[in-house]
Amino acid sequence: MRVVLDTNILVSGLLTPHGASARVLDLVLIGDLIPVADDRILDEYAAVLARPRFGFAEADVAGLLRYLATWGEHVVAPPLDLELPDPDDVPFLEVAVAGRAAALITGNLRHFRPVRGKHRVHVVGPGRCLAEV
Repeated sequence: MRVVLDTNILVSGLLTPHGASARVLDLVLIGDLIPVADDRILDEYAAVLARPRFGFAEADVAGLLRYLATWGEHVVAPPLDLELPDPDDVPFLEVAVAGRAAALITGNLRHFRPVRGKHRVHVVGPGRCLAEV
């Protein structure tokens, strides 16, 4: 099943190794979920995971990013005609549509409720994702 992972799923999964986000990452790492991304998303992952406040080991982050880039599905996503509360979240929806992802998994569901326009992307939290897999 192809999915788009919001950056907060990676952060939460690494910070809380026994939580729902970590279980989602486990499913990605064993190949049950196929991450879909584009360069914008991979760049955001790298920038956020490198923030000193998280204290993630550089080698661990590099390994995860390499895995996502190598085993994930890379797409080129055309723009969508919609507006979200945070414009930085739009690429995640664009990639979900372009990659025909079964779901966009996020810890911030309300961030993906359009202010203008509509989308048909299945947006779920990590717990709901686990229940649906």
